[in-house]
Formats: sequence, structure tokens, C-alpha cells
Amino acid sequence: MGMDLKQFKARIEQVLSDLEGLAESSQQAAAPVELDQTRQGRLSRMDALQGQAMAQAGEARRQAQVAALKKARLRIEQGTYGQCVGCGEDIAMARLNANLAVTHCIECAEALD
Repeated sequence: MGMDLKQFKARIEQVLSDLEGLAESSQQAAAPVELDQTRQGRLSRMDALQGQAMAQAGEARRQAQVAALKKARLRIEQGTYGQCVGCGEDIAMARLNANLAVTHCIECAEALD
């Protein structure tokens, strides 16, 4: 496969760095909601709880993306990046560019669905 692994690794490292930068702000948004009825009304508390739930879901997605990118980085180091884990064929370059952590070619991904 005629891909520049250094370029993919650099992109993965940049995205990982960006995601790790988001961790701090995400943790603040997911902090427990204060339920002091003397300071805020019921709707404000409900809004705060909804915001907290959204932040927690976002943090879970961020953590999953970080894990997938770290596995992609490991595949680069092992020399298997860009190969479908299902059939062993090369994953299309456009697919890799769209999702740096993709592990299956389009045919295998469709078969999994």
C-alpha cells in the first residue's frame, strides 16, 4: 500500500493531543450537579442535570476515540496499519483518511452490520 505511515502517525498524534486537551473541560462539565433548592429552581436543576448527562456521554465518546487511535498508532508500529483485520486486504485510502482508526475494509464493515 503506497501510504505515508509517518503522515498518518502525525495526524493520529495531533488528534490524540486535541482530544486530551478536551478532557479537562469535559471533566468540569461532567462534575456533579449541586441540588440546592434555595439557589436555583427546579428547571435550572433539570437543565444542569441534562447538561451533565450530555457531558458524560461526550466524555465516554472521547475516551473510546482515544483508545481507538492508540490502537491505530500501535498498528502503525507493528506494520499492520491500513490492513483490514477481517480479510487482510488493504483498506481504501479514502476510508483511512475519513477515519484514522478504521479497522475494516468497506466490504467487511458492511458484512459486520
